[in-house]
Amino acid sequence: MFHFKDFGIDSDMVILTLAAITIFLVIMLIVLLVKISRLNTRYMYFMRDKEGKSLEEVFHNKFQNMDYINDELKRISGHLNEIDLNLMRTYQKIGIVKYDAFKEIGGTLSFVLALLTKDDDGFILNSMHSNSEGCYTYIKEVKKGEVFVELSEEERKALESAKGNRAL
Repeated sequence: MFHFKDFGIDSDMVILTLAAITIFLVIMLIVLLVKISRLNTRYMYFMRDKEGKSLEEVFHNKFQNMDYINDELKRISGHLNEIDLNLMRTYQKIGIVKYDAFKEIGGTLSFVLALLTKDDDGFILNSMHSNSEGCYTYIKEVKKGEVFVELSEEERKALESAKGNRAL
């Protein structure tokens, strides 16, 4: 059997020391429990927003909104790419010149219309009006800003005007 007296230790002193340590530990436990309770109260207060809803719920809703916005952004981006591709094929540059084709009395009823894409592809439409003979309409193809047939002065002016316009 084990005896403290065999080691020169007083058993009453050991019991008092153990009792003091136990009391100290109980006091520390109470202090820690109070601090945890206060911390928990502060945490619960922090986790509520001004309407009293849980911040966890608010964060969850915000992340759902972000997911929705990202999905919509992808959809819109795809739609914009499709619009851009279509826009490249549309007529974006316009040049028009009005003139009197036959120098007759009747004014400037004739016109040249040049319509070009961003890449300067398109056509020149020449409508010549005559009081006595009616109206004549001609069309000439434009590729990369060039026409491979003879142009009248008015057609050349309309083409240069269209080429000078800035594409969208």
